Amino acid sequence: MTDFAMRRTMMVDTQVRPSDVTKFPIIDAMLSVAREDFVPSAQREAAYMGENLSLGGARVLLEPRTLAKMLDALDINNVELVLDIGSGLGYSSAVIAHMAEAVVAVESDEEMSVEAQDTLNEAGIDNVILHTGPLAEGAAQHGPYDVILIQGGVETLPTGLVDQLKDGGRIACLFMTGALGEVRIGYKLDGKMNWRMSFNAGAPVLDGFAIPNAFQL
Repeated sequence: MTDFAMRRTMMVDTQVRPSDVTKFPIIDAMLSVAREDFVPSAQREAAYMGENLSLGGARVLLEPRTLAKMLDALDINNVELVLDIGSGLGYSSAVIAHMAEAVVAVESDEEMSVEAQDTLNEAGIDNVILHTGPLAEGAAQHGPYDVILIQGGVETLPTGLVDQLKDGGRIACLFMTGALGEVRIGYKLDGKMNWRMSFNAGAPVLDGFAIPNAFQL
């Protein structure tokens, strides 16, 4: 029988802490959430690998290091409302739920959304609202948000999402240029976004976040 609890501790000790992520709420959340329950059943044995995990199609569950460093840079606290875009089977939302007051999880794949809700219920996590719809549209009816995370690659950020961020709020985006990407943290001040580079990572670009190909004759 696989000792997933031991693997979870090893993930934190070998992938998260060495990446300079030491904030207690993040460590506690990643030790508390059973990552193996939030991946496709065929991928359970690979749940704690230090790489992006395929959810099918062009969708991935971000590697633990990438998610942890995003959370570290965002510094979420327990009175904040967080929009989690591309929540997949619910792992990132489950982790964020340990730190935030509430999470709105946006997922375009209805089957994944239903499975995420079941898994969150089984885990006793009751401060996540599942919203099924296009990722690039977010969930304006539940906002505005203190924090937004995007669980995949981005080439361009829809202005409609920026509109859902409170003034003074922050957003984590993994901007992809070819095979390389960098996570930037954006701060919304007086309606304008101010970006700073945080760290390098990579992931497939999500539907609705690619730069449209220029029309050519």
